Amino acid sequence: MSDLSPVLDLPLLAPSQAQKHVTHNEALLALEAVIQIALEEVPGATPPALPDPGARYVVGTGATGAWAGQEGTLTLHDGSVWRFYTPRAGWRAQVPSTGQVLMFDGSAWQDVTPSFDDLAGIGIGATADSYNRLIVTSASTLLTHEGNGHQVKINKAATGDTASLLYQTNWSGRAEVGLNGSDALSVKVSSDGSAWTEALSLDPASGHVTGAAIQSAATDVTAGRLMRADYGYGPGNLLGTVSQTGGVPTGAVIQEGANGNGRYVRFADGTQICSGTKTASTSAGVTWTFPAVFGSPPIVTANVVSDMDPRMATLSGLIASEVELHCWTSAGTRSGDEVQALAIGRWY
Repeated sequence: MSDLSPVLDLPLLAPSQAQKHVTHNEALLALEAVIQIALEEVPGATPPALPDPGARYVVGTGATGAWAGQEGTLTLHDGSVWRFYTPRAGWRAQVPSTGQVLMFDGSAWQDVTPSFDDLAGIGIGATADSYNRLIVTSASTLLTHEGNGHQVKINKAATGDTASLLYQTNWSGRAEVGLNGSDALSVKVSSDGSAWTEALSLDPASGHVTGAAIQSAATDVTAGRLMRADYGYGPGNLLGTVSQTGGVPTGAVIQEGANGNGRYVRFADGTQICSGTKTASTSAGVTWTFPAVFGSPPIVTANVVSDMDPRMATLSGLIASEVELHCWTSAGTRSGDEVQALAIGRWY
């Protein structure tokens, strides 16, 4: 029968042994050293000058002094001398000061401290696979700050790849938000998970928005689509220079102006109104040049401003740019009174 225990090599008492307390105490010291191994520091080569009684260490390579020739062993200082113990494969030791965990593999101590770096996958409430390397089954997932802001980053390799958030119903896609095959942020939707519609796409250079949810042209009045600022009208473009292409407005809604010939107003639908005042001549008609040219001869009306006997205004020589105004008395002679004129027509 061996004098040592089979696992920890503890000395065993022999029958009729004298000084049994010596063997017993040796076994206790060995137990002190090899169970619940808490090391003072990571393996080193130089013994401390003033070790505390019961301090344990793993002797590193190139050991010197009292540790010379004891590389790889577990050592305990009993208050007087260093005691050395040969580890067996599977023994574990921890360094409380650093949190490291060491394991003896049969030839050397290896660092087996648990690490969450470079893991093959993580499954929380589920099993990760080679494609979905992180799976979380939970009522919610919280990512919070540590004092300031917080960012969630989704990175793709190249422009043609996809970096997105995919929203599903019973594993069938219904909406996808992200960089879908380009560097433009897009929102895609689907009713069946197969056919997809790009509702919104934001150009990364201009920030402008296109997509099925946005007007495609100035004449697009599809129900449910959002109006583009340059296709609709508001305080910023209601008043200004009117223009058109093929009868479709391309400028402001109302244009108003004045010059020496009077005042005018143009509307986006083509309507133009001009007004002016001229003093008639007693010898011939006077020319009223319209303050803005019409596209064709307009309809003109004229009134005489006079406190005298009844007066009458007549017109002649009407063209798109001007008209002749005449003022007459009830006796049929010319009068030099003031004539107010109004022309209504189209500017294109």
